[in-house]
Amino acid sequence: MLEDTSFAILPDRDGEKSKNRLIDIGNLSSFLYERNVASFQCDRGVVKVCFYDEDIVRIAFNPFGETSLRTSPAIIKQPHTVNVEIKETDEAVTLATEKLLVMLRKRPLRVFVYDRTERLLMAEEKRGMAFTYEGHVYCYKTMDKADHFYGLGEKTGFLDKRGERLTMWNTDVYAPHNPETDPLYQSHPYFMTVRNGYAHGLFFDNTHKTTFDFQTEADEYCFWAEGGAIDYYVLAGPTPKDVLRQYTHLTGRMPIPPKWALGYHQSRYSYETEEEVRELARTFIEKEIPLDAVYLDIHYMDGYRVFTFDRNRFPNPKQLIEDLKQNGIRIVPIVDPGVKADPEYRVYQEGVRSGYFCKYIEGDIFFGEVWPGKSAFPDFTNEQVRSWWGDNHQFYADLGIEGIWNDMNEPSVFNETKTMDIAVMHDNDGDPKTHRELHNLYGLMMGEATYNGMKKLLDGKRPFLLTRAGFSGIQRYAAVWTGDNRSFWEHLQMSLPMCMNLGLSGVAFCGPDVGGFAHDSNGELLTRWTQVGVFTPYFRNHCAIGFRRQEPWAFGETYERIIKKYIEMRYEWLPHLYTLFAEAHETGAPVMRPLFFEYPDDEDTYHLYDEFLVGANVLIAPIMTPSTTHRTVYLPPGRWVDYWTENILEGGRYHLINAPLDTLPIFIKQGSAIALGDVRRSTDMPDRRRIIHIYKNDEGTATYTLYDDDGQTFAYETGDYFRLHVDLEYSEHSVRIATRKEGAYHPDWELSFAIHGATERTTVIVNGEQQGTWDEKQRILWITDNKNI
Repeated sequence: MLEDTSFAILPDRDGEKSKNRLIDIGNLSSFLYERNVASFQCDRGVVKVCFYDEDIVRIAFNPFGETSLRTSPAIIKQPHTVNVEIKETDEAVTLATEKLLVMLRKRPLRVFVYDRTERLLMAEEKRGMAFTYEGHVYCYKTMDKADHFYGLGEKTGFLDKRGERLTMWNTDVYAPHNPETDPLYQSHPYFMTVRNGYAHGLFFDNTHKTTFDFQTEADEYCFWAEGGAIDYYVLAGPTPKDVLRQYTHLTGRMPIPPKWALGYHQSRYSYETEEEVRELARTFIEKEIPLDAVYLDIHYMDGYRVFTFDRNRFPNPKQLIEDLKQNGIRIVPIVDPGVKADPEYRVYQEGVRSGYFCKYIEGDIFFGEVWPGKSAFPDFTNEQVRSWWGDNHQFYADLGIEGIWNDMNEPSVFNETKTMDIAVMHDNDGDPKTHRELHNLYGLMMGEATYNGMKKLLDGKRPFLLTRAGFSGIQRYAAVWTGDNRSFWEHLQMSLPMCMNLGLSGVAFCGPDVGGFAHDSNGELLTRWTQVGVFTPYFRNHCAIGFRRQEPWAFGETYERIIKKYIEMRYEWLPHLYTLFAEAHETGAPVMRPLFFEYPDDEDTYHLYDEFLVGANVLIAPIMTPSTTHRTVYLPPGRWVDYWTENILEGGRYHLINAPLDTLPIFIKQGSAIALGDVRRSTDMPDRRRIIHIYKNDEGTATYTLYDDDGQTFAYETGDYFRLHVDLEYSEHSVRIATRKEGAYHPDWELSFAIHGATERTTVIVNGEQQGTWDEKQRILWITDNKNI
């Protein structure tokens, strides 16, 4: 028995409580400002304050050593030189720019952040920065009764995260995704606070396991980490759009995806043979259901070895890929990080010989069980490894593949912890860190390696990357799907706030597995989920082995007809969606938006999770319960047009809406416009026209912007794009349209306008010239003369 040895008097056996005791930062004793950084000496360390811009400030404190201003790979921007006004009194020091004021109260040190209208953003009334001798760091902030919290990436539950306690630790979760399931595959230690119509944000740049606690205290919230430093950025807002612009200024914005990535995608775990894939494509073509991509899950590989094809199952992958591409269909293969430990396997040989795999500090390679069995894992924190991994994608590029699907990259390992041993050391480009510290970065760094590798190999074409795991900044490289959901109505409901909060976290290109991945779907659920999928940024049907198939025709003709109608609608709406993706690239604004994003002054929008906006002026209110043909819809202030009936409904109130199985409730804000195109079998098919649908108001002005480019290359980055700015002016009996073009790209399609809500007596002036043809049957006024637009 250990109690019979000297273990009985081991020091600190009773000292665990003291290790966990919270220690306050103490008092501020002195400060120094130089080179855009203010350093504050406190009893238990140095706090540094640095303005990255007039409206972004960074605050850092490391109680265990030097307070460094190094950043994680999430941050890609360096601070600007900002004019800072400094004042000191006996009680406090203030640092002020044109848009922010940071006050540091001295005894004890407490941080207060205001905007320059003296609106309080963040306060530390009772507690502030603290730590434990165990190595945990804490930061407490006062929580106002009016605070609502959004963002935090991929989380289950409702849209507003007030009252929740959420952890950032990338984790493979097969099932279930219930509201209490936390954490999941992504870590985004960032949130937006909306209070009384104003917004501000906070990004906690710490890669350890972190927790955000909006639950424990009624008047205080806390964010903390199991290691590292307190290092956070305050984003001043004052609108939700401003906060997201500021956050994505720091962490980056998505490139514009290739157009084919925005079409309808079909997947299954797995389409196991070349003939099965060909038969799938033939069926889509024969049924004239649009399709842009088919996914290959793990069964395409030779013994689950990445960068291989099983030549028994897929005897001629290059010909398969070429044949499908001639029909506008691309192949997207899965690529996992686990490399089979096989001494005769080239990728494993190279990784071992070059020292590219994750190791323990003693030099032994870490091995874990995944699909191939015993496997090694590339150390993506090393630039050489990222380059090597990216170059290996030559295998796929040579076959004509333009898109890759990264899975299992938390990294997932088949053991009790579900991941790599936290004692593994990562090279981290010469600054070694344990997996305990860098675990959450693994998917992000794999994404960087994969995306940059494919970009280099595709001769100017845009690659497409889909990832399961990620950290803040993943939007620079990949689209995100929400992982292994289930074919339950509750999971359809949960997908909306998950995607909206991902969008609010900078990940504009996201979506769930339509129809649900695991369990058995059914015709009604797949139909309703497909309706939602039309308007989620990423649109893929995916299901698991051993469950009912859920291709569009799987549940009979009645459901197939409706599902086909809505997949076609995705293609009709692609011009409007593509314009929104260009906006996300430029400003960080999500494609799929919660209502409060556009209406922060309307408190009725703060908790709405079962409706969403597509851009600023299209509202989607899906049916998400079985055998339901009516639902209540809240419409924000203004007047809204029912997309199907063109009935006008008053905003600022709730409406009972009829929605039989073939109807997805869609509403367009009166006075706004949307650009639609033709239905095509894939985005590779000819693109012949654009119609800007204008929903006439009786008075006022509005603007609309239509964006386009070649949809394939990065030429848009150097000005080869097309942007049409449309200014609209309404009166009771007239519409004035003024257009202005921008960019060097010349699209092939013809442009026309369709004015809804007009009459045959409505006068339309386009760029100073009267135009218009009345269509009595459609009750639409058409402008089809391209020469004057």
